[in-house]
Amino acid sequence: MTFSIVARSSDGLAHGVAVASKFLAAGAVVPAAQAGVGALATQSYANLAYRPQGLTLLGTQVAAAEVVAGLTAADPGRDQRQLGVVGKFGEGATYTGSGCHEWAGGVAGDGYAVQGNILTGPEVVDAMRDAFLASDHGTPGDSAMALARRLVRALSAGDAAGGDRRGRQSAAVYVVAPGAGYGGTSDVAVDLRVDDHPDPCGELARLLDLHALLFEKADPDSLLDLSGELAEEVRALLADRGHTDADLDVALADWAGIENLEERMIPGRIDPLVLAHLREKA
Repeated sequence: MTFSIVARSSDGLAHGVAVASKFLAAGAVVPAAQAGVGALATQSYANLAYRPQGLTLLGTQVAAAEVVAGLTAADPGRDQRQLGVVGKFGEGATYTGSGCHEWAGGVAGDGYAVQGNILTGPEVVDAMRDAFLASDHGTPGDSAMALARRLVRALSAGDAAGGDRRGRQSAAVYVVAPGAGYGGTSDVAVDLRVDDHPDPCGELARLLDLHALLFEKADPDSLLDLSGELAEEVRALLADRGHTDADLDVALADWAGIENLEERMIPGRIDPLVLAHLREKA
């Protein structure tokens, strides 16, 4: 009923899951991840107990393949289950029970596991694997956001290759890394769901772009100094929006908070994406 990818970032700091299905709100059922521990996907008559049990096993340094073996061995419904697991180190692991609806199967390698059932064919998981591996280098952003982009690209590749043979309905991406959440106060870097939509993978990609604009940390190499003519331009644009504090940093932060761009604020400097948004709003 579902195709998913579970993966670890190239630097090992982030873990995440992306999933799509002809199933309402698959993101509420399939993914589980814990920062510094690993991630898993449970699907095909999903056993939701796999989520806490699997993360507990991963937290004790049990290898992904052994987690799969342990969870399925203890489950009398294992023939209809499908599972993907990735730990903090090593190979990912995937499992497809003999009673899963065709086509069903998966592939796994270093730091990833891809699986699906009721698919148009094996080309779906192959396309997802290839897209994920091809994006290993040159993906912009911090570790967690880079992984989220790779996961969504893989999901879109699977969808384009045929996806769920029943059609489309929902998609989700969930990524964790230590301190990567909003304001550094949680480990959940990305938690986006499209619960019921005619193009869930496309909508998920749009939401991830919006999430990146609002919450991704600014690239230090791209920051512009708030001085000279640029400072005067920014001050004038802010004044037009009613933000007139004599301290430019305060005025900019006040406006950014209203626009939900506070995660991109750096005193004395401005993110080009923030500048572009300010100009557009003015």
